[in-house]
Amino acid sequence: MKIWLLRLRILSTALMLYSCQATGNLHPLILVPGNGGNQLEARLTRGYKPTSLVCNRWYPLVKQKDGWFRLWFDPSVLLAPFTECFADRMMLHYNEESDDYFNAIGVETRVPNFGSTQSLLYLDPNLKHVTEYMATLVESLEEIGYVDGETLFGAPYDFRYGLAAEGHPSKIGTKFLQDLKELIEKASSVNGGKPVIILSHSLGGLFVLQLLNRNPPSWRKKFIKHFVALSAPWGGAIEVMLTFASGNTLGVPLVDPLLVREEQRSSESNLWLLPNPIIFGTKQLVITPNASYSANEIAQFLENIGFSEGIHPYKSRILPLIEKTIAPEIPITCIIGSGVRTAETLLYRRNGYDEQPEIVYGDGDGTVNMASLLALESLWTGNKNQYVKVIRIGGVSHTSILKQDIALDEIIGEISCINSNAMRTAV
Repeated sequence: MKIWLLRLRILSTALMLYSCQATGNLHPLILVPGNGGNQLEARLTRGYKPTSLVCNRWYPLVKQKDGWFRLWFDPSVLLAPFTECFADRMMLHYNEESDDYFNAIGVETRVPNFGSTQSLLYLDPNLKHVTEYMATLVESLEEIGYVDGETLFGAPYDFRYGLAAEGHPSKIGTKFLQDLKELIEKASSVNGGKPVIILSHSLGGLFVLQLLNRNPPSWRKKFIKHFVALSAPWGGAIEVMLTFASGNTLGVPLVDPLLVREEQRSSESNLWLLPNPIIFGTKQLVITPNASYSANEIAQFLENIGFSEGIHPYKSRILPLIEKTIAPEIPITCIIGSGVRTAETLLYRRNGYDEQPEIVYGDGDGTVNMASLLALESLWTGNKNQYVKVIRIGGVSHTSILKQDIALDEIIGEISCINSNAMRTAV
């Protein structure tokens, strides 16, 4: 029976691709990466005070003539002395008086190759095999006719920064939205005025949704053809509570999570990715001998893990931002992985967060919980003006969705159908 179901799926995919062949008259497409999904460069000024002699003399190992160096991803971060240097330079600081986030003193950062896909392909071009990000996806798009810089564009950004609720400044994140808006308009203009397809991954989907809702319907109708979101954490992720409590190596080997914990806590975008109370409600997500925490108790959680400085920006900037998810009324397709063990509850047996917890797993894509991946579908049920389609792919993880053949077939099939103005139902 399973063999026949597999054959039926292959046949249906083949028929779909045949009926939705992308022509040479493609809609321009913009890729928006996720958290940590593009290269980031830094340069040190005279105001920088190194935390150690190693950071002063030996890190980074390679610099350009004008002082710029690759901050993310630099493989030397795997070595413990350099891990601390890396974390110190990645650190953000929240200034309560100006109500915004800033780099560490003496550290300048920039995002290379905005508008191109180049900084999205590999996090380190010298280590293509181990730092590949969107290279396979881009190759698949090129196979149906997309060309970098002509019909295909990339929108990398400084993923440490996020956005804030109305009335609060968010200089870096807001600047990215403006740059993305201008890139959309340029891509449309150089392609005969055709509206743009936006294809995001992970955190990029949250930025795109904010962009759409911060611009008028007339702009959206003119410039946006379709929004395809891969692995979007619409309601945050429980794993981010682990990041704040105990540090998270994100799968990078040899790194002590405690060495990067403070840097990860300082990230504005990580605050944005904490579980949304509307999606996760009263379910206990973190359990310790003395207390337990739901998404409604994030502020108390931040206090008890020793990150009280995060409470004010979380309450004032993040909670009002996530309390209502507005439908932009343009077509949206969510393509998600499922059936992958995903952190559902964190169990701390001792009083303290310096050790990694026991984890109870549930459904999701290995990073984002299923409730979060399906949030738009559940929140907008009954909204006749908002088209939302969800395509689930069993056994595909949060990042492998960009590489596995079964996932790429779904993504390219959807892009092809959008280009041919044909709607297909999820398999």
